[in-house]
Amino acid sequence: MKNTIKGDITELEVDAIVNAANSNLQGGGGVDGAIHKAAGAELLKASLALGGCPTGEARITKAFNLPSKYVIHAVGPIWKDGNSNELELLKSAYWNSLVLAHENNCKTIAFPNISTGVYGVPKIEAAHIALETVSKYLNEVNSDISVTFVCFDELNFQIYKELCPTFKLNND
Repeated sequence: MKNTIKGDITELEVDAIVNAANSNLQGGGGVDGAIHKAAGAELLKASLALGGCPTGEARITKAFNLPSKYVIHAVGPIWKDGNSNELELLKSAYWNSLVLAHENNCKTIAFPNISTGVYGVPKIEAAHIALETVSKYLNEVNSDISVTFVCFDELNFQIYKELCPTFKLNND
């Protein structure tokens, strides 16, 4: 099952939320900063103990003060010119997040719009990548995971509504 909501990913009661992390896993702005703030100082300690994460990969920690069980830290690409493997790296970030969710027996996972903020990946291309990658994973590997795409801003929410009119939508 896949659905899309407009809201705050830190408030969701799911097995895992995905953090749009930077490669040093030290917290930052946007979704990353909000997740670190809501989870508390323990998340930073746990993240730093992982020793970083290359672009396109993901790492997992406990969620600490969040209502979810886990935080999956996915490092998406920074947009350069569209010819620097950015979209493949974005696919890998989504795919590797789902692999970690499966390995940790997660039945529910929530994704933000990875790399569409300050990292600058065009929102429409990023949405296509997210939807195609998650659908492929669910069809080929594990269809038992329920996926929620969480859009913080109205533009991303409208893009997902247009691309996925059959998804369950919730505009909080």
